[in-house]
Amino acid sequence: MNKRIENIINELVDQYTYGDTSERPWIIGFSGGKDSTVLLTLVWRALEKVRKEIPYPFQLRRPVYVVCNDTMVENPIITEYVDDVLSKIEKAARNQDLPIFVHKTIPKIESTFWVNVLGKGYPVPNNSFRWCTDKLKIRPTSAFIAEQVDEKGEAIILIGVRSAESSTRANSIKKHEIKGKRLTKHPNHHNTFVYSPIKELMLEEIWYIINALPSPWNYDNSKLFQIYANASADDYECPTVVTDKSHASCGQSRFGCWTCTVVKEDKSMSALIKNGEIWMNPLLDYRNRLEAERNISENRLSTRRNGQEAVTEDGHKQGNYSPEYRARKLRELLELQKDVQKTKPLSELITNQELIAIQVYWYRDGIFDFKVGEIFAKIYGRDIETENANVQNSIEKKLLKTVCSSNENDYELINNLLALQHSKTLLLTNYGLQNDIEKRIEDFVKEEAKNED
Repeated sequence: MNKRIENIINELVDQYTYGDTSERPWIIGFSGGKDSTVLLTLVWRALEKVRKEIPYPFQLRRPVYVVCNDTMVENPIITEYVDDVLSKIEKAARNQDLPIFVHKTIPKIESTFWVNVLGKGYPVPNNSFRWCTDKLKIRPTSAFIAEQVDEKGEAIILIGVRSAESSTRANSIKKHEIKGKRLTKHPNHHNTFVYSPIKELMLEEIWYIINALPSPWNYDNSKLFQIYANASADDYECPTVVTDKSHASCGQSRFGCWTCTVVKEDKSMSALIKNGEIWMNPLLDYRNRLEAERNISENRLSTRRNGQEAVTEDGHKQGNYSPEYRARKLRELLELQKDVQKTKPLSELITNQELIAIQVYWYRDGIFDFKVGEIFAKIYGRDIETENANVQNSIEKKLLKTVCSSNENDYELINNLLALQHSKTLLLTNYGLQNDIEKRIEDFVKEEAKNED
């Protein structure tokens, strides 16, 4: 086994130095899981060997980016673990003077899970409408890759896929590989290549590296092992090569977003709760409600965001979530966050920026009966206002009410228009503002005409 590991390190050394004489950056997709941990470990050992054994000018000239994608709805235990690991990697790389750089990608504010579900009213993902992977994972990482390609001309992505994971994965690797070549062209990214150094490793070898070899960034890998062990939802015997009794068994669980409704059941979160993480139980309940309530007609509108009608022949509504449902789920989420923070004070299920963005989309959708700030204040007993977030102060409101005293509807219209304008200021963009204002005025005119009739 040690010989196989040594062979992979030697291959990495050769590819880094002689196999490719360019300065194309290496980009390692790092999730913090077992496979990406092993991949980075072997790359790290290879870089140490390059510095020690390879003569100038083939030394450490190529940057290695450790890119971690944070969907902002990751399993909180994994988020806490990954943040800890990334800080250790960053510090160790700097202390050891290695060209390893940590970069964390997140979705754009308008693409986050909560802004899409609670703000825009997207139904939560399922197998037929799986919008989350593209918005939360692919786009943020693709943007970083594109930046590197623009700067260096080309880039090489190292991924921790293994043929032994599944027959599907094995077929995928075989389909894209070129015989006799280590690098294959990336199917989606221009001037980008893929390198899979650990594709032939077996699961036992993965766990052997994690449990038996010291972490090059001085981290206690037993923590990772324990996370997998606690998240195991079956009796799967993990490594057959162990280093002590505590390594007798562990799960092969996959971790993902705690809100994931694509899977029917979140086995890893259920197992974590069963193994002592009781504080996560409300998260699982909330996730289960999201999944159960997805297709209830009363929770949906009769149209989609593009105005297309979405009603079945029997009258079942399949459009976006209704304003009432969005507001209710936001209130439940904030209540959940407050509850979780009793145990995990630093835990944040939704950010203030997302809350502001949700309010923007509510205004854009003509939702003025529900206010994010009011919902937040009722739960937390304080305002969510930022230093720029006051729509109008009390004096301005009084003046506006006085001017519009003859027609209360005029006051509501102007107040709504000011709220729309201010919401755009909060996001530092006025894109779509004119259309939003015109739509609100158009709706107002229609309401007034209807009242006159």
